[in-house]
Amino acid sequence: MTKDKIKTKEFVTDSNIPVKPIYNQSKNSKESPGKYPFTRGIHSGMYRDRLWTMRQYSGFGDAAQSNKRYKFMLDSGQTGLSMAFDLPTQIGHDPDSSRAEGEVGKVGVSIASLKDMQTAFNGINLGKASTSMTINATASTLLAYYIAVGKSQGISSKELRGTTQNDILKEYVARNTYIYPPQPSMRIVGDMIGYCAKNVPQWYPISISGYHMREAGSTAVQEIAFTIANGIEYIQTCIDRGLKIDDFAPRLSFFFCCTIEFFEEVAKFRTARKIYAKILKERFHAKNPKSLQLRFHTQTSGESLTAQQPDNNIVRVAVQAMAAVLGGTQSLHTNSKDEALALPSQEAAKIALRTQQIIGYESGVTKTVDPMAGSYYMESLCDDIEEQTLSYLKKIDKMGGALKAIEKGYFQSEIRQNAYRLKKEVDDDQRILVGVNKFTEKSEKKQNLLRIDDSLGKKQEKAIKQLRNSRDNKKTEYALSKMQKAAETDKNLMPFILDAVLAYATTGEISNTFREVFGEYRPKDVF
Repeated sequence: MTKDKIKTKEFVTDSNIPVKPIYNQSKNSKESPGKYPFTRGIHSGMYRDRLWTMRQYSGFGDAAQSNKRYKFMLDSGQTGLSMAFDLPTQIGHDPDSSRAEGEVGKVGVSIASLKDMQTAFNGINLGKASTSMTINATASTLLAYYIAVGKSQGISSKELRGTTQNDILKEYVARNTYIYPPQPSMRIVGDMIGYCAKNVPQWYPISISGYHMREAGSTAVQEIAFTIANGIEYIQTCIDRGLKIDDFAPRLSFFFCCTIEFFEEVAKFRTARKIYAKILKERFHAKNPKSLQLRFHTQTSGESLTAQQPDNNIVRVAVQAMAAVLGGTQSLHTNSKDEALALPSQEAAKIALRTQQIIGYESGVTKTVDPMAGSYYMESLCDDIEEQTLSYLKKIDKMGGALKAIEKGYFQSEIRQNAYRLKKEVDDDQRILVGVNKFTEKSEKKQNLLRIDDSLGKKQEKAIKQLRNSRDNKKTEYALSKMQKAAETDKNLMPFILDAVLAYATTGEISNTFREVFGEYRPKDVF
């Protein structure tokens, strides 16, 4: 479950031609991998020293079903876990809530209590695993579950490694699985970052995500501009709470999409690293070199996959994954061929993982640190992307920052305009999608798809009722009461959430307690 180590330091091509670690245009090349501004990668050796983490996003049904899939993927060579949660878990509703009906376990795993989390990681050592959790509005609760599972395994929170997405700003822009209004939501994010800096030091408490904005229709430039703008907002929130930049910045991470415009995607990653490094150094005066490094996870584009001729998606994903690797990603999820139709089947998930492994072990692109260096086209793209991104950031600053721009609907409007343009190009046959508007087939072969049994909802309802009957309800109510009182002050909420989790409070009960204090967010029509 750790990253693959590449033992040999001597690399040659298949024709036995020696491969240098680094190729420069001249001996006086201005930028080097592993050095500021990190355009060419955050590590000097990159994949010659260690491959990226192969972290396949998965989770469905109940915790036992997901546990089985996690073990299968680990046995198949996956090097990191990545949890997908169902919608009720994401927006803080228990399986027996009327608002959870029909959604339990459908788009991810149902985690309603500490018991579910313990089942999900049964037989998986959290001291050795690195786990990413795609969760935002309820991220604090899910992290508390994870810490509690580690404790039950005898593992200190200081030993836990992984990431919570915890990027609430992009929820208001593109994804909409928010619960509370922006201000209290940002308070919880700040609490998590501050808590992890002291108590879970190997954890990345936030993964600032451009992925969902890209999937909603943004351009590559908008993706990195809006993501970095959100990052600035989170950083300023932490600084305003009294945290020092170098105490938390090394544990900030990012999450980007990789679509099929190959060279632009590679250039996007390179440029994002450079811009972010300069902002951390010049605007926030970070001193620690690790604070300046933009570390990111990449997922290939689910939106680019087609329901028609789904086998073509294997090729799309391979092209996108190669771009992510040449862009210098730290971890990667490759989508499965059937994701335009259903959750990934076990066989499709394995093909997606094998795609990464073939790139890592067979393609040869990992033999030198920065294979794309020196490309005139690449350098020109990077310059153009940088110029346009900085223009966006300047405009967002004039609006008062990302939060103000989001509240005004600026991010949303920009993304919608581009999404409309892309859709119109497809409809007008100006943009070719193979198998959709060109090279189509009259009949499609039947696919073996993963289906979630509708009876799962009833099963989870029964389990949550049994939990409430078996726990010490006085202890649970006391923990929730203390948590509510803390929410009414400016205390860090994480210790109180952890106490509630250990008292077997459910995801819905914790979220509802905060709803009483913070209210629920209802978006205004800003378009």
